[in-house]
Amino acid sequence: MAAIHPTAIVQPGAQLAADVEIGAYTVIGEHVEIDSGTHIGPHAVITGHTRIGRDNRIFQFVSLGEAPQDKKYAGEPTRLEIGNGNTIREFCTFNCGTVQDAGVTRLGDDNWVMAYVHLAHDCQVGSHAIFANNAQLAGHVLVDDYAILGGFTAVHQFCHIGAHSITAIGTVVLQDVPPFVTASGNTARPYGINSEGLKRRGFAPAAIAAIKRAYKTLYKSGLGIEDAKREIALDIGECPELQVLLNFLIQSTRGIIR
Repeated sequence: MAAIHPTAIVQPGAQLAADVEIGAYTVIGEHVEIDSGTHIGPHAVITGHTRIGRDNRIFQFVSLGEAPQDKKYAGEPTRLEIGNGNTIREFCTFNCGTVQDAGVTRLGDDNWVMAYVHLAHDCQVGSHAIFANNAQLAGHVLVDDYAILGGFTAVHQFCHIGAHSITAIGTVVLQDVPPFVTASGNTARPYGINSEGLKRRGFAPAAIAAIKRAYKTLYKSGLGIEDAKREIALDIGECPELQVLLNFLIQSTRGIIR
């Protein structure tokens, strides 16, 4: 049987795997599903149409699956989906999606989410990301795999944070941050590539050198964005990792930080 503290409230209809642990005074709503190996700390509130995967560690005082902070929301049964192996620290708030978008807010697998992080409605977060304390996402934000958001980073709605990028403490993001880029400031500006992160993740020296060249093409050459994309495309044969950057630039709707 699930290890449910006697002071916890698990509403009828909630679906908990047999080995889930629920801490004292935690509240689990009727539409919540929690898979095996997940531990929920005390004083957490998990509500809405929320599905939580395997082997997550969720700390005290979090609020997951609550109604979105969107004045258009009218009680539709939108969702929050959390994958496997995530760590979610104290006072985090993740809201459900809205019918104006995909109707679901998602967090992937193996993410490290520190205290006071907010994921607003319809955010789509990949896997292996790190959110430092007080990182805040407005609605409809996309965060790709292995991105790192520094403490007190604030991301405007509809922005896209690329894979393997990193932001400094207190960064305010109003446009898209391309993959591999280091961003800092209010408002965010590019400061080279996340070379240390790429080394730690096993990128070959030749690939890192090619990414640096692509960064210079994008930001230092004086080329317009369309010409820069064409130049970057020429190097993809020697560095397939650049396809991620090119795809990001093609798909960007808010424009990239400059």
